[in-house]
Parts: sequence; C-alpha cells; structure tokens
Amino acid sequence: MLKVRSPQDLGAGILFLLIGFAGIYFGRELAFGSARNMGPGYFPTIISWLIVVAGFVTIGKALSIEGPPVERFQIRPIFMLMVALAIFGFLISQIGVVITAALMMVVAAYARPRVNLLETIVFAVCVSAFVVLLFVYGLGQPM
Repeated sequence: MLKVRSPQDLGAGILFLLIGFAGIYFGRELAFGSARNMGPGYFPTIISWLIVVAGFVTIGKALSIEGPPVERFQIRPIFMLMVALAIFGFLISQIGVVITAALMMVVAAYARPRVNLLETIVFAVCVSAFVVLLFVYGLGQPM
C-alpha cells in the first residue's frame, strides 16, 4: 500500500493533473497541426501534457519524499489578494499604473499576519520605480 509522505505535494500534483487534463479536454477540438505547421491547438496541447507530466512527477514526489502537512485554510490572504487585484483593475485607468501598483502592493501586504508598514511602503515604492523603468524607459510607453 502506498503511503503519502507529503500531503502538500499530493494536493499540488492532483491540481496539476486537473488543470492539465482540463486543458487537453477543452483544446481537443482545435486543430493540432505539426511542429512545422502548428495549428491553434498545438501549443495549448503540448503545455497541457507537460502540466500532466509535472502532476505525475509531483505525486511521485509526494509518495517518496517526506514533506510538510497541508496547512489549515485561511481566508485573509485570499481575500486581501483579491482586493489588491480588484483595486488594480478598477484604478489603473483612472490614476495610472505607477500609483495603482504601489497601492496594490500596500493592500496585498495585509495578506500576511504581521505587516511592517515601513517595509511595505519601501517595497511599494521600489515596485513603482521598477514599473516606471520598465514601461517608460525600457518599452517607451507614455505614462
């Protein structure tokens, strides 16, 4: 009988299998084509099969290597990350990507149990600076 040594890896492996098989199932009607003449289903099918392989490897790891147990479900991190993404989606067109990115980082920081406000603000400023460097100077996009 198989013994699960890493419940977290088992859960991740099952999730990979579900996502991979769903991709294969939903992409089955797209023309696959060949490596030389790729159809619209070529890349999604290949990626889905790679996700399935990753799922089986992860499940194999769960059965052979000791790992941590599954942590109890916490609503706060999920809720705060959803709020941060909603803020980004609603405010990006009104106040711009630089300020929205900083605001999103501050809200997302509250997904953790203990938040250091100074650390969060420094991180938010660094993310905003990175956004400016990437989009304005790197890609030449007007802000």
